[in-house]
Amino acid sequence: MKSDKLPLQHVNQLERDQKKKLTEERKEAAKKAKQPPSSSQPQWMGSQDIGENPSTQEQTMDEIIGTSERFNPRDVGKAAEQYGNAEDILAAMPMAEQPKGIATKMLPYQLQALAWLREKENPVVPPVGSTDFTQLWRRHEHVTNAFTNIATNFSVKGREPVLASGGILADDMGLGKTLEMISLIVSDKKAAPSGESSATLIIAPLSVMSNWKDQIELHLKKDSSLRVYTYHGAGRKSMKPADFAEYDVVITTYQTLASDYLPPKTNRAAPVPRPKGLYSVRWRRIILDEGHTVRNPQSKGAAAVTAVLARSCWVLTGTPIVNSLKDLFSLVRFIGITGGLEKLDVFNSVLVRPLKAGDPSATALLQAIMSSLCLRRKKEMKFIDLKLPKLEEFVSRITFSDNEKERYDALHHQAKGELQTYHKAEGQEAAKAYNHLLEILLRLRQVCNHWQLCAERVNTLMETLQHQKTVDLTPENRKALQDMLQLSIESQDECAICLESLHNPVITHCAHVFGRDCIARVIETQHKCPMCRSTLKDENDLVSPAQEFGDQARDTELEIKASSTKLEALMNILKASKGTGNKTVVFSQWTRFLDIVQTRLDADGYTYCRLDGTMSAPSRDAALTSLAEDPSCTIMLASLGVCAVGLNLVAANQVVLADTWWAPAIEDQAVDRVHRLGQKKETKVFRLVMDGSIEDRTLEIQAEKRKLMMMAFQEQSSKRGGGKNARLGDIAKLLK
Repeated sequence: MKSDKLPLQHVNQLERDQKKKLTEERKEAAKKAKQPPSSSQPQWMGSQDIGENPSTQEQTMDEIIGTSERFNPRDVGKAAEQYGNAEDILAAMPMAEQPKGIATKMLPYQLQALAWLREKENPVVPPVGSTDFTQLWRRHEHVTNAFTNIATNFSVKGREPVLASGGILADDMGLGKTLEMISLIVSDKKAAPSGESSATLIIAPLSVMSNWKDQIELHLKKDSSLRVYTYHGAGRKSMKPADFAEYDVVITTYQTLASDYLPPKTNRAAPVPRPKGLYSVRWRRIILDEGHTVRNPQSKGAAAVTAVLARSCWVLTGTPIVNSLKDLFSLVRFIGITGGLEKLDVFNSVLVRPLKAGDPSATALLQAIMSSLCLRRKKEMKFIDLKLPKLEEFVSRITFSDNEKERYDALHHQAKGELQTYHKAEGQEAAKAYNHLLEILLRLRQVCNHWQLCAERVNTLMETLQHQKTVDLTPENRKALQDMLQLSIESQDECAICLESLHNPVITHCAHVFGRDCIARVIETQHKCPMCRSTLKDENDLVSPAQEFGDQARDTELEIKASSTKLEALMNILKASKGTGNKTVVFSQWTRFLDIVQTRLDADGYTYCRLDGTMSAPSRDAALTSLAEDPSCTIMLASLGVCAVGLNLVAANQVVLADTWWAPAIEDQAVDRVHRLGQKKETKVFRLVMDGSIEDRTLEIQAEKRKLMMMAFQEQSSKRGGGKNARLGDIAKLLK
């Protein structure tokens, strides 16, 4: 049946049921005989924690795949073809010639991207007599030199409308967006008009900033090199326009740009252009790498990038929309679209609200915007022809042991009770219930991996806050507050002041979460928490996330002897891979779970490396080198957050997702760090999911968010409200 590609789900389910029945019979027999489980079990399989479970038995890779469910998370039908540019149109796009300065042989679809990039940097209005439109501007038939925006009905007469120069390059991860942009820079090396720089400003996350310089050196011929300067760290503020003129490319980070835009001491943005710094220059172009970083239009980062002076504005992202259509607004405003769509209230009235109501004209309008400003190609498209080895994805459903199920059910019951409490409560009591609910949900997800992840720090802090309004910011309380803040970040909570998704999130010493920009303005004017009126003297009463990616430092004194069914399932995959030449990346969102796995790997004598957000740049580089060059290093333990951005992990060809993440785009990015250009082997992805748990239902919510992305940014036709109400709907679904 397997060789003939016939469905095996029913057969596999039957086998699982039989094994489960056999296990129950054995346990019953053991009870009757009053015999404890065999003492020959390894120390890691203490019966007090997982008991007997067929999923802990050693299996071959074929057996693991046979008992797993094939899973294609990105296949949500052909809905995307209805909204974005159809594949045949993308395949027929014109190609540019490869720039002479590029040493790397560019693929045909990359040359098509270069032609598109050049065209979008030099847009022209529709000619006289044309019925076409450019960036939604259409020329009037009967009025000379008059134009109307078809989305908003804004009109101009006697002049041409201002057109945006730039766009969104949203190709799949691993298709070569960096190379495509480098080729654009190289093909446009000419003197700038008076008062404008010929240099390109690149804004990137800190973790990938150095990658741009490396890629420029890699792809360019020696006689066509670009002068690159990294504007980061000490000494950067003294640079003036004449200093920047010495370079072709300037690379900086979002944090540095925001700091230049709104200095921490003044907290007030000076007019541009300025005498020195990044805002003293009108750049040839600005490129936002991982541009979805500034998707919140209310954030300091979005304001900072929008204020930069540049002739052309580009956004690079494999995930132009993460949660909702509002993510798109910040990007089109940055690019410089005109006609009213650069205003949030107009954008909402002509797009967001009509799409929610299912208005077909709004769908057509969205298609027009995206085909005009955005280029998105997927690896699966036939004309891309990456010749990548096959990617197979599986869901390995794991059955809880009896003891684990007891713990899980107790937490699940507690969460349902807390949800009911929230619905009945008001004001501060409702806020407390909501925080309790988030904390229990975190523990529910953690107990799926290993019971020892369920720390008591958050609980203890909440009990303290019930008796007093604020807590002293001792190291222990600061850590607990950071845990609470991480709950809000992971659940995509909103800022209670601006009601937008959290931007530069912080938590107060009274345990309320806000965007830093919003709460800083409140502290400046009234020195009170807007939620509970506790005193906030200054920003020292605010606590930021522990790390850039929320990762915790490794617990070097960890002593864990008991296993879990999920850990055993993971170890089965690693054992089955031993000696095959395959290398595996194990992703988890919790560094604490990576600590547990690492302790087990040490005990079993595996050679591995590790990558997480607490490590320095040299340590990360050393880990990547070990994975790529050391034949004995066959495993990488990786934090999901840090590995979702800008890394090349093609040295591995297996991925294990040890837990599920709310935003599916993060998981997709992590997988695409392995399955991308340069991968020579077939790639397998295993999602470890506890059967019948919150993880199972998280996959359903992921599918909804993935569908939103795939349907060319079509908004969900949900009648449910946004913000916290939407999340509570998701939570209720998780707890069904």
